[in-house]
Amino acid sequence: MAVSAMLLGGLWQHRQQGMTEEIAGKIIRFHVRANSDAKADQELKLKVRDAVGAYMQPKLSGISDIAQSRKVVKDNLKQIEQVASGIIASEGYTYGVNALLAVTEFPEKTYGDYTFPAGDYEALEVIIGEGEGHNWWCVMYPNLCFFNSAYEVVDSEAEKSLKRALTQEEYKSLMEGKNYKVKFALAERIRELFEND
Repeated sequence: MAVSAMLLGGLWQHRQQGMTEEIAGKIIRFHVRANSDAKADQELKLKVRDAVGAYMQPKLSGISDIAQSRKVVKDNLKQIEQVASGIIASEGYTYGVNALLAVTEFPEKTYGDYTFPAGDYEALEVIIGEGEGHNWWCVMYPNLCFFNSAYEVVDSEAEKSLKRALTQEEYKSLMEGKNYKVKFALAERIRELFEND
């Protein structure tokens, strides 16, 4: 009994890890790192975020696959840096800025009803100055970032785009993401009960 409960918990954990990797392979995140945690640097980060978002929204509009999104991001890295540099200079700062497409580790994050699991995701990274401050992130492809100024409301077009990019099981897992920890804790408790018998 204890062995089968342990196997069940291990299989469930392995399945979740596999699903996380599958989802991460179909997503491009948007990541802006502030120069520091100083209030002014954090405010500047949000202004850069808004400017880059406004620049990229029309470029990503209507794109239906990750390869095409990746190409658009790569083709616009220099322009993204120029947009960010313009905001930084207009706010009176001399920080450098670096834009790149890289694989980055992200914590679990909820956007509206969707919870994306922690993991390594490809991301457009915009690093301001030293990049030592708290950061901000969202999902660039499918485009969940730029539909609402609050950056937390996922509209129906974004939902359709997300459904097209993911399998039905992956899409459903994002809706259930908040329950994974509860399910894992339950599996652990069942395993403990079997071990104590």
